[in-house]
Amino acid sequence: MRRSKGQRQGTRSILRRSKSQRGRLNITRVMHQYEVGDIVAIVLDGGQQMGMPHRRFQGRTGRISGKQGVAWVVEFKDGNMAKTVVARPEHLRPIY
Repeated sequence: MRRSKGQRQGTRSILRRSKSQRGRLNITRVMHQYEVGDIVAIVLDGGQQMGMPHRRFQGRTGRISGKQGVAWVVEFKDGNMAKTVVARPEHLRPIY
């Protein structure tokens, strides 16, 4: 059998939700208003597929640099390389 090579390959443990969280939408994360310059963590929500960044960015911390439609543009450094991720607010958590 051929191995799957999709974008969500190998995400069983990363995108798994606890039993009490299945089927629920965290409204506070969706409604949170960010400002340019806010620091956020990229935390993937397996219950929402739209606007989900790639799994390699799970747990990264970055700075909001703008808005693109409903989503936010997050910039962070990966080693010495600057990277940009466009993610919807369901997959972001503010860091105070």
